[in-house]
Amino acid sequence: MRYALALLGLADDKRQADPGALDRIAADLEALFGLWRDNAEFRDFVADPRFDAAKQRAGVFAVLDRAGIGAEVRNLIGVMITNRRLSQLPAVAQAFGTLLAERRGQQTAEVVTAHPLTDTQRAAIVARLTEAGHSGVRLSESIDASILGGLIVRIGSRLYDNSIKSKLQRLQYAMKGAA
Repeated sequence: MRYALALLGLADDKRQADPGALDRIAADLEALFGLWRDNAEFRDFVADPRFDAAKQRAGVFAVLDRAGIGAEVRNLIGVMITNRRLSQLPAVAQAFGTLLAERRGQQTAEVVTAHPLTDTQRAAIVARLTEAGHSGVRLSESIDASILGGLIVRIGSRLYDNSIKSKLQRLQYAMKGAA
């Protein structure tokens, strides 16, 4: 959370000279998080404690260069590498997105799935949440293989649990009650 707050503060400072800085920084961080989410090799590299800071910096900055990530996010990543906190990248990206969404009056839906979502599935979830009366929905995704399948969505104080794990637990409780 501390890194997300620092990046948001930096974006606010830059907004005076560059009105689009906040959106650009948010897009860069979202692109980097998307890369982390969709690329298992990058995820493994980021989480591997065997690499020293110099090797991690070289590898990650090569990826950042190819992805066209801006200086602000590059600096954040550099600080995280120096502090050996690069494995917290997903949490920082999600915290930044949540803070930005709160500032913009949007609602963040935390979605837990057993496997990564496709863009079509993301759009369907947003559409269903909008139909349910939630406006300006933004998804914050995480993967938990223990739910076996389906999804769990938490938005505000509401929890929608449609995971296979919870369905099996409800079936188990029902069978115990019938015996």
